Amino acid sequence: MHWDGVVNHSATLSARRRVVLLVATIAGLVVVLRRPLTMSAPRCLTGHWHGCYDTENGVLLMTLLGVPVAALVAWVLARARRAPTVVSVAEVGMVYGTVPFLWLALMPGPGAGTVPGRVSLVPLLDLVAMGPLGIAGNLLIFAALGFFAPMRFAALASVPRVLALGAACSALVETAQYVLRLDRVSSVDDVLVNAVGAALAALVSRPWWRDRQRP
Repeated sequence: MHWDGVVNHSATLSARRRVVLLVATIAGLVVVLRRPLTMSAPRCLTGHWHGCYDTENGVLLMTLLGVPVAALVAWVLARARRAPTVVSVAEVGMVYGTVPFLWLALMPGPGAGTVPGRVSLVPLLDLVAMGPLGIAGNLLIFAALGFFAPMRFAALASVPRVLALGAACSALVETAQYVLRLDRVSSVDDVLVNAVGAALAALVSRPWWRDRQRP
């Protein structure tokens, strides 16, 4: 019996199941969020900045619509550099999946520039005020970074390292919110939830980056 062929076939089936599960999860999120997303569709699809790129629904809608373009860019990069496809997908995924959420995190509030920066350094104090939707949003900010970074960089192929990376990036964002006076609260709970979101995403993608570590 050719064990190598059996192992490769099993690995291929496993990878396909992971892709199908990931696609199904994304499709489920789109179905759940279809109503709020369609609210901003008229403004976005007619090219208006106000009502599209300065709203959460509009940014998320345009991000979803741009996924095919991002996939095409990853494919072109892989072909041009003759590198493994997973490398290009990870690079594009890290950037494309993180920038829109950073845009939302740094979106100024109504009192931006006039209201002084506010800081909350007591852990777990702001979690109740976030609510389920706020917690979910904070989990997603660096989820793409946590998902793809271990696949691209061998030095980050560790959940604790991704957790530390997520915490460091989140601390930079919270500092920017305070320094730029964006009328937002710079909270330690945001850092904690952002970092946990990155680590959970790394756990989801672990089969992929563990496969790349095997000889």
